Amino acid sequence: MRYIDIRSDTVTLPTQKMREAMFRAEVGDDVYGDDPTVRKLEEMAAERVGKEAALFVPSGTFGNELALLTHTLRGDEVILDANSHIILHEAGASAVIAGVQLRTFRSKNGHPDPHEIESLIRSENIHFPRTGLICLENAHGMGTVIDLESMKSIYEIAKSHNIPVHLDGARIFNAACTLKVDARKIAQYADSVMFCLSKGLSAPIGSILAGTKPFIEKARKGRKLMGGGMRQAGIIAAAGIVAIEEMIDRLCEDHENAKILAKGLEKIKHIEVFKDRLDINMVFFKARANGDDFVSYMMNRGIKINPEEDGEYRFVTNKDVTRDDIYYVLESVEKYFQKLA
Repeated sequence: MRYIDIRSDTVTLPTQKMREAMFRAEVGDDVYGDDPTVRKLEEMAAERVGKEAALFVPSGTFGNELALLTHTLRGDEVILDANSHIILHEAGASAVIAGVQLRTFRSKNGHPDPHEIESLIRSENIHFPRTGLICLENAHGMGTVIDLESMKSIYEIAKSHNIPVHLDGARIFNAACTLKVDARKIAQYADSVMFCLSKGLSAPIGSILAGTKPFIEKARKGRKLMGGGMRQAGIIAAAGIVAIEEMIDRLCEDHENAKILAKGLEKIKHIEVFKDRLDINMVFFKARANGDDFVSYMMNRGIKINPEEDGEYRFVTNKDVTRDDIYYVLESVEKYFQKLA
């Protein structure tokens, strides 16, 4: 049975071209720097976000935590959004791996206030930790995109205090689609950027960490320390090359499908769609539903959804969800709530 999976864009399956590229990949030992396919991917990835160099890592969480480890000293403080992925969904890794503490700001649906961020930067004082890094997330996991002016303001503030900026750009190409700019325009306001190959871009494994050459050389050793030194990694990097070459430009289709999905859900009684968080391929909503019952009902109709988190449901469109699938999802949700009436 084919399932319609709208739990996340991490569930995307590799394309046939990816599978063929993986089968034929020329490989070597990447820890020695001998894998030509990994080297090609890293060069392509760096160029795509306008950075000097890049490093292939196993996951987005790995890339973010490696960035923290590389930028900071133990005991440093990192400024970031209270609703960022690094805090909510990376299992406390920043404390374990980088040995840093986190100082949070409250964004408005993922939109940071540059003045608030500046107010959180520590002054020189024997009692205070050093502010070692500022982290941003664009596109944000709340379904929103930060405008370039805000990113520029935060970057200029960081530079004036000699603090680096790391961008969790897991979905940077979704943000670029929404802003109608090249991803380089977004990445220019960060010293390092991580982006995922295995979300909307549909590669089965892997993410990229990009920055200056000295930063990436230091990160390469950190990757080894964290257990991410892979051997014949070209087999998986080959899919990443196809992802960059072929899958970026189609992300806007997912955004269009998400807007159709949101519009349909809005018409259903007992559902409240968060219309101010519809920038990318995610639809957030509240619903008067029995969580477990709703998930089971949808599964029985061949649709995989996550249970609510913090009182919200999230449906995510992706390349394996067609326009017809969207209409079927809407029909199924409507029938569920008719059943409750």
